[in-house]
Amino acid sequence: MRLHRLIAASALGLAASAIVQTASAQELVTTHRVSAALANTAVGVAVAACAAKGYAVSAVLVDWDGVREAVLRGDRAGIHTVTAAQDKAYTAVSLRSDTSAVEARFKMTPAPSVLVKTPHLVLSAGGIVLKIGDEVIGGIGVSGAPGGEKDEACAHAGFDAIKDRLK
Repeated sequence: MRLHRLIAASALGLAASAIVQTASAQELVTTHRVSAALANTAVGVAVAACAAKGYAVSAVLVDWDGVREAVLRGDRAGIHTVTAAQDKAYTAVSLRSDTSAVEARFKMTPAPSVLVKTPHLVLSAGGIVLKIGDEVIGGIGVSGAPGGEKDEACAHAGFDAIKDRLK
């Protein structure tokens, strides 16, 4: 009787293991990241676009997890612009929306307190979400221009420089 239970328990264990392995393989998530070379190009173009207009800015590109991939502090850009650009990029990825849209939304309706208290979320323009189709792959944040809409235009210039190579 004991041997019979042991065999039954072993068979059940093997079956459960097979189910878990099959489910695990089906549960894997495939994601995309911007290569280091393209990330550096994007932040370089963003900073150059603003510099051409006389704005000293910093630009940061983050992956879909909000982790920095590339950072460039432009000539004469204040040190605070690096952190602000990082936070704008992080916010765009986290909320899956350009930060100008987030800013506009919360001008009409107050932001939920959980967002206001969440570290590194910035509710001002200057961060854009990067997508391939519907998949969020990262974000670019720019800070230092006289107005978030100018920061955001430079972030778009950075993304425009690489988006055709993200297929």
